[in-house]
Amino acid sequence: MTEIQRLAGKRVLITQADDYMGPATAALFAEEGAELISDTRDLTESGACEAAIAAAGEIDILIANLASENFSGTPVHELGDDAWATTFDMMVHPLHRLTRAVTPQMRARGNGKIIVYGSATALKGMKTVAAYSAARAAQVGYVQAVGVELAPNNIQMNLIAQNYVENPVYYPPELTDNERFQASLKRQVPLGRLATAREDALFALFLASQESNFFVGQAIPFSGGWVQR
Repeated sequence: MTEIQRLAGKRVLITQADDYMGPATAALFAEEGAELISDTRDLTESGACEAAIAAAGEIDILIANLASENFSGTPVHELGDDAWATTFDMMVHPLHRLTRAVTPQMRARGNGKIIVYGSATALKGMKTVAAYSAARAAQVGYVQAVGVELAPNNIQMNLIAQNYVENPVYYPPELTDNERFQASLKRQVPLGRLATAREDALFALFLASQESNFFVGQAIPFSGGWVQR
């Protein structure tokens, strides 16, 4: 029996395609028959989000992969305006600009999917990550509001609130090989391990497929039990 590809014929735009969850998502979605548009431009530049959507043409699925440097270790009384603003410039403003640019075509067509790779830090307080957590929480609020706004047009927008997912930026080998980190992982994460990037991409695949059409405006934890909601 021939296996049915879940994204056959679907055109998928992935932002920051060479970073964070971009490569794993592209690899899996290609296996599932998607036609990929892998965008690597700097979306903080003026007009870049609109240009990415225009260059891609018709888009069935937008993967908003909008990660940034890990802004941890700075207590709030030392958190400067530039560091605060940078998190929003990288993760919040591009999300709105991409959504604003892509939704007219999805509304006209009467279907579409927008999946945001977010963070579970938006759902659980952590010390010394105020700017990062605030920007991630802004993503959640945006997805909840826009998700219900777009639902009548048969457009499903959802967010993966992830943490503890394998990534060479957040979890380089010198960290994951450290015994103290491994012990901390077992204390912090009920599953006691990092998720693989492919596991995370498989969740995005579900949200991109027709199997998730009743999910609207959700921020769904993907953190091995670190946060529950």
